[in-house]
Amino acid sequence: MTNALSETPGGRLDIQQEVLPFAIVHGTAITRLPRDLYIPPDALEVFLETFEGPLDLLLYLIRHQNLNILEIPIARITEQYMVYVELMKEIRLELAAEYLVMAAMLAEIKSRMLLPRLADTAEEDDPRAELIRRLQEYERYKQAADDIHALPQLGRDIFQAEVEVPLMRTVRPVPTVSLDEILRALKDVLARAEMFTHHHIQREPLSVRERMAHILATLNADKFTDFTNLFVAEEGRQGIVVTLLAVLELIKESLVELVQTESFGPIHIRVATSCQ
Repeated sequence: MTNALSETPGGRLDIQQEVLPFAIVHGTAITRLPRDLYIPPDALEVFLETFEGPLDLLLYLIRHQNLNILEIPIARITEQYMVYVELMKEIRLELAAEYLVMAAMLAEIKSRMLLPRLADTAEEDDPRAELIRRLQEYERYKQAADDIHALPQLGRDIFQAEVEVPLMRTVRPVPTVSLDEILRALKDVLARAEMFTHHHIQREPLSVRERMAHILATLNADKFTDFTNLFVAEEGRQGIVVTLLAVLELIKESLVELVQTESFGPIHIRVATSCQ
């Protein structure tokens, strides 16, 4: 059963009731409970979703009749308010407790406004002032709540996109260093050495064994060194050739190892792990 409020031409609220089926079984609407059906006392609860409290009801009655909140007709509002309270009593008395408190307040304000005022108390405060203040404050909070509710919300209006990244394991094999790669790197070193070519007044002998010892002393077993850093361009072509021969001899004797991380990439050298 549903209840609806409608205003009569005389300004009173009329309660209209409409019977609704509480269940539909095999296409047949059921409006009456079976006689042998037992329902515990606390099994059913009535929730009033129309109004959130007595102030919400008063604000609805004022807006519904386009009344000025600063000039509330207490007698008219009280009468319409009591109609709704009586309706709540019929549905469930426990839910009308806070509404009854507001009804008592409205009755007090109404009685105070009906009393005649003496000349020396003509400037007495309006009995409706406290109620008007509470209504205005409630209206501000209600409007702020509506504005916040209208903002986009995550999970209601905005949905966060989530993508599960598959676990990918890639193995990058270390390319082997061929003699062609060494010659290409040597070509770049020779090209830079040409820029430092000069004539020597006195020829200095260069020893491959001495250069091998120097390279082993320069390299570090814990980290790689750029292959091109072994060559000194100022020594000219002869010094570069001696350094290359020394590196080849060290490779032949498995004293050093060369590594190239990618094709046509730079070559790195370090002391062989077997020599540590």
